[in-house]
Amino acid sequence: MDGPVRDVVIVGGGTAGWMTAAALAKLMGTQLRIRLIESDEIGTVGVGEATIPQIRLFNALLGLDEDDFVRRTQGTFKLGIQFVDWARPGDVYMHAFGPVGGRDLGLVPFHQYWAKAHRMGRAGPLGDYVFANLAGVRNRFMRPVAMPDSPLGRIAYAFHFDAGLYARYLREYAERLGVRRTEGRIRDVRLRAEDGFVEAVVLESGERIEGELFVDCSGFRGLLIEQALKTGYEDWSHWLPCDRALAVPCEPVRPLTPYTRATARAAGWQWRIPLQHRIGNGYVYCSRFVSDDEAAATLLAHLDGAPLAEPRPLRFVTGMRRQFWNRNVVAIGLASGFMEPLESTSIHFIQAGIARLVALFPDRRFSPVEIAEYNRQSRFEFERARDFLILHYIATEREDTPFWRECRSMAIPDTLQAKLDLFRSSGRIVREREELFTEVGWLQVMVGQRILPAHHHPIVDGLGADELAEFMARTKAVLDNAVGVMPAHEDFIARHCAARTEAVA
Repeated sequence: MDGPVRDVVIVGGGTAGWMTAAALAKLMGTQLRIRLIESDEIGTVGVGEATIPQIRLFNALLGLDEDDFVRRTQGTFKLGIQFVDWARPGDVYMHAFGPVGGRDLGLVPFHQYWAKAHRMGRAGPLGDYVFANLAGVRNRFMRPVAMPDSPLGRIAYAFHFDAGLYARYLREYAERLGVRRTEGRIRDVRLRAEDGFVEAVVLESGERIEGELFVDCSGFRGLLIEQALKTGYEDWSHWLPCDRALAVPCEPVRPLTPYTRATARAAGWQWRIPLQHRIGNGYVYCSRFVSDDEAAATLLAHLDGAPLAEPRPLRFVTGMRRQFWNRNVVAIGLASGFMEPLESTSIHFIQAGIARLVALFPDRRFSPVEIAEYNRQSRFEFERARDFLILHYIATEREDTPFWRECRSMAIPDTLQAKLDLFRSSGRIVREREELFTEVGWLQVMVGQRILPAHHHPIVDGLGADELAEFMARTKAVLDNAVGVMPAHEDFIARHCAARTEAVA
């Protein structure tokens, strides 16, 4: 039992299954026999159409041509997420990718200088000094160029894409590398009597498929990790109360915006994700405060174009498995837990789970030490991302609906409270270990939702008031000039990666 793992069985396709298959085949394909089981009769959730910049690392690892990938998935580019009506009705801000400000001045981050200048009335809103925000609201996009001292050399971006087309794209990739796909539904999961490890799954056809390592990508069902191994689930709905969603595509409109939009509604929020062939829309809501019919009416009333289907319902409980890796089963994607798509983390958690699996890939001993480390890292990342999502709900001044009144008054985790206290006191933000969201992410959401520091770093006082104002004005001018040379997002796509008609799902 101390030899290498050779047989890997992936249960479930969709984005999670085919990302896992593609990565393992690329990195370890000569060492593994990889088999993926999925059924065309079982649909996938497919709400993960918006991503964060880390997806570029995954695609680069596979060696994907970016233009081909965008073209084949009806994709667009993403510079951030625009939040509408969150702190107060009428408020708009963006959690944009990339740096805040321009070149650093001294040893403290730009926002410390901005905080003092803003209190003095010598600086505009924080978004005036965020390059990706300025480009996004003007619908501009380009890839970074070799100009390290220019904002054009530091453009950070992600994608919007059709998750079904992405899974299909990766399936073709994985099968070329030898991944074997089996069509069928699983009827039974067989456990070894001596230790409770999964030894095989049995299909409705009667076929028995054995493996050494099983990856559960079966979605909310958690066919292996939960139904077979009874791993348990931590429910976080007391902090993140939304428990349902309705998703509907609509006809595309112009301009083609290079950002996701999240608009606060009476009992939750609505997403808008622009693709080349359609716009993805959805209403994430709390069923205690609004009925399904009312939610559907709200969603359909706020579409930019004619709906292309009936709203599709989803039910979920925000939280995570008590163990992401249990015995010889690793849960990846929705089988491992669910974070509502407010900050586009769903596909990233798939990617992060795959990266941890590769880094801690087992032999047939399945050492508890590596399993414990995988679970520790996964828990830390989930919990800190959870805190970031909670921030959006509690940092509000809204009292116009019962939902928002409850959100603003709820108790929060100590880890989140410590971050808020530190920032309110001095504008400091500390990022720990494997935290997903960076200091500039926390900064933009806190400031965007009207949390401002009472003081700034003492080094800032080394600049006089006029010098500080000049620094702010110069920074904004450099950013504005750089945005001015960028092409329109839609023109960039037309020139490099416009989808072919036959790619439409």
